[in-house]
Amino acid sequence: MQLLGRLEIRSEERIIEFLGEEHVGRISTVDADGYPQVIPMNFVYMKDAVYMHSHVKGEKLDNIRRDSRAGFEVDREVEFLPSYFEDPHDASVADTLYVSVVIKGRAELIDDTAEKAAALNGLMAKYQPEGRYDPVKPGDEVLGHLEIIKVVPHSMRGKYKIGQHLDTKERAELAAKILDRGSDTAASALKIMGFEVVDGRPVMRDEPSW
Repeated sequence: MQLLGRLEIRSEERIIEFLGEEHVGRISTVDADGYPQVIPMNFVYMKDAVYMHSHVKGEKLDNIRRDSRAGFEVDREVEFLPSYFEDPHDASVADTLYVSVVIKGRAELIDDTAEKAAALNGLMAKYQPEGRYDPVKPGDEVLGHLEIIKVVPHSMRGKYKIGQHLDTKERAELAAKILDRGSDTAASALKIMGFEVVDGRPVMRDEPSW
């Protein structure tokens, strides 16, 4: 329980920032037989809710109309830690640095054209920040050819494991191993962990505390 507490993201601002950075989330709805159906979706978090756009037909829409309970999850693998970082003979000690957010709430399909337009514009602003498109207006015909799914959170919890569970010496040793391994994600992982590379060595610049 002590470790789990240290892995919890306590800053709502950090959770919202993370949701703004990630491009794919997964909505979970309850199907007709009571099983969860999980679908990857583009999304935007705005006005205290998750918005997604969808074709006008589909199982997830039927699920929402029948049962509004929904989950939504977003995660990022920060860095895979191979087992030999800890023990060259024990594969079970392989690990992963990560960030994740899990939402439980209620899903609904939006009919209000102003809200639908705002959601689409929010999605465009997130995924195409350079602009070069005409904003959607409430009277636009396109709004009748798609559905907007809105998930209002009942709870929203985040977890992160980026080395904050280690003491300063162990964290520095891990950063050095990640840098030496040289994966494609090493540079971004070190930055998230609070390190910068100086003269080929990782140097801590701040304590990772979310």
